Amino acid sequence: MKKIVNPGSGKCFALLFSVVLLLCSASAAHSQDGRPQVWSLEDCILYAWSNNIQVKQQQLSTQLSKLQYNQSIAAMAPTVNGNITNVYNYGQTLDMYTNEFATNEVRSNNFALSSNVVLFSGLQMLNTMKQKRLDFLASSYDFEQMKNDIALTIATSYLQVLYNMEMLDVAKGQIDITLQQVERTRVLVTAGALANGNLLTLEAQLAGEELNLVNAQNQLDLSVLTLSQMLDLPSPQGFEIVKPAVIMPDASALLGNPSDIYQKAVTLQPGVKSAEVKVQSARKGLSIAYGALSPTLALSGSWGTGYSGASTEVTGYTLGEPIPIGYTGTTLETVYGPTFDYTRQTRPFSDQIKDNENKSIGLYLSIPILNRWQVQTGIRTARVQMKMSELNLQNTQNNLNKTIQQAHADAIAALNRYRAAEKSVSAYEEAFKYTQQKYDVGLVNSIDFNDAKNKLAKSRSDLLQSKYEYVFRIKVLDFYQGKPLNLN
Repeated sequence: MKKIVNPGSGKCFALLFSVVLLLCSASAAHSQDGRPQVWSLEDCILYAWSNNIQVKQQQLSTQLSKLQYNQSIAAMAPTVNGNITNVYNYGQTLDMYTNEFATNEVRSNNFALSSNVVLFSGLQMLNTMKQKRLDFLASSYDFEQMKNDIALTIATSYLQVLYNMEMLDVAKGQIDITLQQVERTRVLVTAGALANGNLLTLEAQLAGEELNLVNAQNQLDLSVLTLSQMLDLPSPQGFEIVKPAVIMPDASALLGNPSDIYQKAVTLQPGVKSAEVKVQSARKGLSIAYGALSPTLALSGSWGTGYSGASTEVTGYTLGEPIPIGYTGTTLETVYGPTFDYTRQTRPFSDQIKDNENKSIGLYLSIPILNRWQVQTGIRTARVQMKMSELNLQNTQNNLNKTIQQAHADAIAALNRYRAAEKSVSAYEEAFKYTQQKYDVGLVNSIDFNDAKNKLAKSRSDLLQSKYEYVFRIKVLDFYQGKPLNLN
């Protein structure tokens, strides 16, 4: 069997866990390192979800979308920034607080707080927040879709292993039958009742069936290897899966109309929901682009103060020698004035902080006039992106509809093949019993006996293949109809 299921048929969380309920009779025991000793389908899916790199990458992408959404909310809040400096100036410098040149070492401190809030910008910030929320929601749906895709791939591989197990049992059954006939024929040949050619023909048939057994075992080993590699296990050694009893669903599951199934499925699929949300996000993107045509009004305020080591005050003085300051108008006698020697100290830190305090508040209006056509180009780009997202949604819906129609047609075809194979197996079993009886009494040669046995083996193989195909297709359709999936 080269193909059991189509990985594109049905990709939903509910489907996968329903398949788990169908195919897994019980959870396997777990080893001390947390890994199952015998893996059920549920174990495989949960392990893949925890260890698959693609799932982890999509999860991180969803986390980034959430952070961007949170940041878009915070972007609407006012900005508040503080500034503190501590500067030492050497050599001649103009002190900002005394407006005098200082030549000595001067320490200065500045303290400032500023705040800014956008009052209106064409609703760009509000629409950006809404767009980021939609992007986060779409990323969440993409994460669920990724998990469903991984789980469906695991389920497909798991079914392949089960099919190969049954094919191996069929090959072993064929050898058992042939071994019995070889022993009987050897007895008859020894007794002279049959020619030795009959024994040689059966031994050749046995050799061919042993080769078929080796091939069946190889196919099983390869399918187990494939499943273990999907789980990123270091080695397939010791990897063993649960082998549940797979029961054929009732044919009444095919009574649903594909169009009705689609109408239900389109509201459930995370891939469709993601495409719908991305259309809404693109529309918000267009609103953001149009918002760039609007003026921007902002409110800004600030507070600041500082300290300078060059700012001094007089603490005392002494009277010095008088100095000439002029002459009288008539006698031209020298007029003397007093001199003072002042004692200074740097003004206290707290006084300077209080006296140097300054505050400001203002409204700022920015009107876009000409920006090199960036706004117009942004609007056109947003329109194209919106049309692309709408086409992507339509394509996703069309693919879902095609998948449902194909799954319904495949289920009908698989059921018809199963019924035909069932009849074929029944007929070939009777034919083989009759041929075996005739062979035992020497009425049929070994060639006719082997031909009847090979036809029976082929019919059983066809029955198994159609059985697994039908089981999977029915479960897909049950999921699309929102029905609980179980063995009843």
